Amino acid sequence: MDLLAELTRRRVLAIIRAGGPDHALECIRTLVGAGVTALEVSLTTPGALEAVTKARAVYGPSVLLGVGTVLKAADADASAAAGASFLVTPALTAGARRGVETGLPVLCGALTPTEVIAAMDLGAAGVKIFPAGVHGPRYIRELLAPLPDAPLVAVGGVDAESAPAYLAAGARAVGVGSPLVGDAGRGGDQDALAARASALLAAVGVPAPGSDGHRSQ
Repeated sequence: MDLLAELTRRRVLAIIRAGGPDHALECIRTLVGAGVTALEVSLTTPGALEAVTKARAVYGPSVLLGVGTVLKAADADASAAAGASFLVTPALTAGARRGVETGLPVLCGALTPTEVIAAMDLGAAGVKIFPAGVHGPRYIRELLAPLPDAPLVAVGGVDAESAPAYLAAGARAVGVGSPLVGDAGRGGDQDALAARASALLAAVGVPAPGSDGHRSQ
């Protein structure tokens, strides 16, 4: 699976941090139903791997299910065993190195030019610029001036309002967490989550499920 190509096509990576596996599963169901088909469940969620395993049994390979906050090599191994499609890290971690070693696609966290280059040299499928909101879309454009082939994904402080600017600046996709999930990860309104997901997809120009221009999965 070419993670970078898939994220570039789908444009949005939903980041789920929930109170437990059942709430995480609810969010996954809602987001997939709304048309968000690239999702990351953070290991800060109790039972995150249980949620990924159960979701993987329901959804086919067209739904990308990743595990985030992968810090240790053991995290990478456990995520792979749970059926993760890819790994996400906040920085250049031992988990990122282990994922690359085993051939699992890694979206590796970085911020500075030195870190971006290190992530690319490591063999990461994509580089997660985090926290992107500290510097804004202009920072993506500035990074790409000397590093035009850097596969950047903007994460951290991104919402439906700012997402188009990050994509216009050259980010391949955006990762959106709390502005999207809100309180749904802890038992909040799933209908409101679906509405936020639809608004985010519309903002970045992704057709809604069932529309004439909807991309095939």
